[in-house]
Amino acid sequence: METQQPPLAPTVAPRRRERPKVVKLTDAAAARVREIMDKAETPYAGLRVGVRNGGCAGQEYILEYAKEAGPLDEVVEDKGVKILIEPKAVLFLVGSEIDYEITRLSSKFVFRNPNETDACGCGESVTIVPRDASVLGAD
Repeated sequence: METQQPPLAPTVAPRRRERPKVVKLTDAAAARVREIMDKAETPYAGLRVGVRNGGCAGQEYILEYAKEAGPLDEVVEDKGVKILIEPKAVLFLVGSEIDYEITRLSSKFVFRNPNETDACGCGESVTIVPRDASVLGAD
């Protein structure tokens, strides 16, 4: 006499947690980037964001318009803007917000980065401690 096997449970693929955005834009920053890109004579692939060594505090933010994405760039879409993050800058920028501020004397993009530990007096350079890769859900 044959014994009945219990029915197999359906296979459910494990749900992967969505990775947090490395960088996000405020409404003001996104509007300004879109405005600049819309007026550009040549099309841009997105806004390139990075960090380089320099300045009196040790590091400086880089913001430039990119004609194409690099093969290893982290690509973030936020508020209609494509942000291309240099691979070596990702862990320095995790959790950052880019704003666009207008004062009586100037207008500029401003980084709010939880990884900053220090800034110079002139506000042009910072010290940033990179985050652990686990915050990105890396396997």
